Amino acid sequence: MTGRAHRLVTGCGFHGACIDAPGHGDRPRTAYDERETAALYRARSAGESEGPVVVRYNADLAQRAVPEWRATLDALQQLPEIGTGGPVGYFGLNLGTAIGVPLVAAEPRITAAVFGQHWPDVLAETAQRITLPVEFATQWDDEHIPREAGLALFDAFASKEKTLHANAGRHKELPRFEADSAVRFFARHLGRTVNSPV
Repeated sequence: MTGRAHRLVTGCGFHGACIDAPGHGDRPRTAYDERETAALYRARSAGESEGPVVVRYNADLAQRAVPEWRATLDALQQLPEIGTGGPVGYFGLNLGTAIGVPLVAAEPRITAAVFGQHWPDVLAETAQRITLPVEFATQWDDEHIPREAGLALFDAFASKEKTLHANAGRHKELPRFEADSAVRFFARHLGRTVNSPV
């Protein structure tokens, strides 16, 4: 995340914030977090699709994380160097998409978003309420998220201005140039000039 944040800060002069999802990073895990993590590892070890576990667990994480993100945005906008007058964008892939789709649908201060690499199961209905500009990244040969699933989530967004970035490669092979594309996307939609070549 620091690499992406660095590009947004130095390339366009944006402020950036990132918080650990519940049960991630240094945050304590609940018994539910532990059970779902164990179920994920069991599915992987058995060669089964991890999608059902990830979708279920990420939906729970999103319910916990969306209020935290809204409170974080409230706190950031109280800072004089940020304030309430500027545009707000959201960037999140994988779990960041699972949290970001319901956040963006509920949060009118966010005016542009970059998502990608997630199943549509519980997100598609909420994505239909998102009309702001969206850039969406997917991996064409993703071993976890079938191509059709990524395309279905992209299709679900109601935005009239949405862009699909489909890259060859597996799940963890998202090209680094997608971070540069996100900088240009935010510069275009949040009204900034790109200061460095990206």
